[in-house]
Amino acid sequence: MQLGFVGTGTMGNPMARCLIEAGHRVTVHDLRREATSNLCDLGAGWADTPRATAQASEVVFTSLPGPAEVERAMVDPSTGILAGLKAGGACIDMTTNAPSVVRRIAEACRARGVEFLDAPVSGRPPGMTIMVGGQATTFARYRPLLEAMGRNIFYVGDTGAGCIAKLVTQYLGYTNFVTSLEGLLIAAKAGIDLGILAQIVPVSAGASRTFDNVPRSVLSGEFTAGGTLDIVAKDLHLACELAREVGAPAHLGSIADDVMKRAQAQGWGQRGFPIAARVLEAMAGVELRAAGVKYEGGYQEKDPRRGSP
Repeated sequence: MQLGFVGTGTMGNPMARCLIEAGHRVTVHDLRREATSNLCDLGAGWADTPRATAQASEVVFTSLPGPAEVERAMVDPSTGILAGLKAGGACIDMTTNAPSVVRRIAEACRARGVEFLDAPVSGRPPGMTIMVGGQATTFARYRPLLEAMGRNIFYVGDTGAGCIAKLVTQYLGYTNFVTSLEGLLIAAKAGIDLGILAQIVPVSAGASRTFDNVPRSVLSGEFTAGGTLDIVAKDLHLACELAREVGAPAHLGSIADDVMKRAQAQGWGQRGFPIAARVLEAMAGVELRAAGVKYEGGYQEKDPRRGSP
């Protein structure tokens, strides 16, 4: 199949590669042409606009930073995907997007006879999870393309449902991250060894995949696990906005949202999101560090300092 891929950054690039390796003919576009060079080396074609990408494609994928970028790439009258995609084609947005935006884009697609799916992802291709919203018949038609990029494919419901599922998972993960940090700060201020606590939590009631990232990303002083602060802050803010729209409580989310915004105000947006721990450390007046922390790879010898009152 002739496919297009707009947005070949950290997530889009390996997804596009999966489609190429599955035997599809892929045309790519990114604002940074160098972000497509490895894909072009594998046989992808280059297009200088989203519209040109769509003109060469039956189905166009988008993987972009956020709602504004997707809407611009889709509906710009001169350079957008819908200006170039023929009726009968399809658009699949894999961005973590706002449900209200994807519904608006889906309506614009329908007006031009184009099918649309929102299909945000979690993890990394080819083993990632994909959450899909849109018409069930459209999902069934293009599921094989999604299976080329991900292992766990879920049809969630109507347009926007995929984005809702993704935002909820982000809300759970990042509020849990902030809560984990607060728990560690209590321990540090109370004077117990954080290295020992980091071994206790995974085999106790506090266990979670989110906490498992804390020893190697925060207690080590590396702050490198996961995506950038800007991306995580965007996702969490969208989740909090969704909660307000539907009238659901999101008290912990509001706190975590504030922590992420404070970290961005420090100029840390392009660093790994665990750097937000430094905001809470400053509030508590203690650093969360531990020597010889046990994590997935064994013991990691880093900063010898330990949090203390």
